[in-house]
Amino acid sequence: MTYRVALTGGIGSGKSTVARLLAEHGAVVVDADLLAREVVGPGTPGLADVVAAFGPGIVDSSGGLDRNALGRRVFADPAARARLEAIVHPLVRQRAAEIEAEAAASAIVVHDIPLLVETGQAAGFDTVVVVDCPLDIAVRRVVADRGLDESDVRARVAAQATREQRLAVADHVLHNDRDLPALRAQVAALWASLQRESAHHRQ
Repeated sequence: MTYRVALTGGIGSGKSTVARLLAEHGAVVVDADLLAREVVGPGTPGLADVVAAFGPGIVDSSGGLDRNALGRRVFADPAARARLEAIVHPLVRQRAAEIEAEAAASAIVVHDIPLLVETGQAAGFDTVVVVDCPLDIAVRRVVADRGLDESDVRARVAAQATREQRLAVADHVLHNDRDLPALRAQVAALWASLQRESAHHRQ
């Protein structure tokens, strides 16, 4: 049976980089963010449900979801965010399950889930990996990489689980407060651990 790994971390933590490095080692990576885009793509039932909930103003000129417009609506409004999540999260989980079902029985399947803690999914996995870094470093990265305003980034951070909440569910922690070679070395060590755990899991 596949070994199911949950990978999470706050915005700017470097979680996506860790997912890419794990894929290079041979993991089957299921990216919840990519799936969240897929299930509300143009013409999908998911997009129709989101438009029904939030109005036509969240659709761009090409018929796709205007993520910035939707983001402004939901980040400042917990009720709106919950309404959006109630539409998108079940669709994402369904697609993730389909991808996992297609993986080889011996595969290590890494589910890259930004909102793992917020959605209460941690207990559903064989092991949980948290990518952690200090808040100020995370904010600087996001401002530099995505061109967002610092206040917007901090608002998004405030809408997520705290570092302490994520670390409380972690079986493995990667400390991404240094450079890429340091992170790469940690991921290599993590992969060796996951292989051992997976082998034991299949016995």
